[in-house]
Amino acid sequence: SFYLKLLKQKGIVVSSSSKWIRILDCYTDPLGWIDQPSTEGSSLIKLHKSVSDLKRLFSSIIEAGRELVGDGKTRFCVAIDSVNELLRHSSMPLVSGLLTDLRSHAQVSSLFWSLNSDLHQEKVTNALEYISTMKANLEPLCPSSDGGKNALESLFSVHQDFGKGRFHVRFKLRKGRVRVMSEEYHVDHLGINFSPISSPDTVVPTTKSLLPKVQFNLQLSEKERVEKEKVVLPFEHQDHGKSTEIYDGRRSPVDGKIDATPLSLGELQIDETSSGKGGEIIYFRDSDDEHPDSDEDPDDDLDI
Repeated sequence: SFYLKLLKQKGIVVSSSSKWIRILDCYTDPLGWIDQPSTEGSSLIKLHKSVSDLKRLFSSIIEAGRELVGDGKTRFCVAIDSVNELLRHSSMPLVSGLLTDLRSHAQVSSLFWSLNSDLHQEKVTNALEYISTMKANLEPLCPSSDGGKNALESLFSVHQDFGKGRFHVRFKLRKGRVRVMSEEYHVDHLGINFSPISSPDTVVPTTKSLLPKVQFNLQLSEKERVEKEKVVLPFEHQDHGKSTEIYDGRRSPVDGKIDATPLSLGELQIDETSSGKGGEIIYFRDSDDEHPDSDEDPDDDLDI
């Protein structure tokens, strides 16, 4: 099995690994077509033959975890090496429901899974990112395109950068905050090494200001001050020496120019004295008991 070879390659004794790890193999026979599977490492690896039945898969995962920690309050961690295999046999809502049920189980401390995002649509990766609290992705370092290089040099550059890349981690914190961390990784025969990103193209120089260059004056010149005083503002009275009267929408008993017309008719009154200079439209309220509204000027700051 691939998992047994991986443990042996890391120098882990397989016989003693059954005390702290259980492997549920959903890749060897996902549809149950193999009659006699291999029994190598049977105490460590359990074959699951119905990947499409996610309810049964959920029960098998919880059962395998309880074989390690029991039915008490001790918790265990679940790692799914590839969600792509689950998406091959089940729909996205069912797989998302399985992951949600696992992460909300009382005995599951944490849940990890991997996904090849280039094999699925963007809506699938977005749905899995939505239910996760941490996202880690690998970004390969592609060599820069240079027309002066020949094919052999380009192939050598690709081979040199094949085991290099950047590792980006995004944490979802409380109250909607997000923290992002990035490192460079290098894969060699000894393992995987991480180092801080030191590329000059990713560092913003501190000497360069990011603020826009804006020039403005805090004081007005004499010419600008004179022009400003000539501007007529709409809230200033332009009575030109005459007394200012504010009309509140009610009939004035001292104004004899307004014809006495019943209020119920709601007709418009026209000033006869100003007929030669144009009409003046005056609106009356339906009743004097109504409270003044927008046609009243209590602050006396409008030129009505």
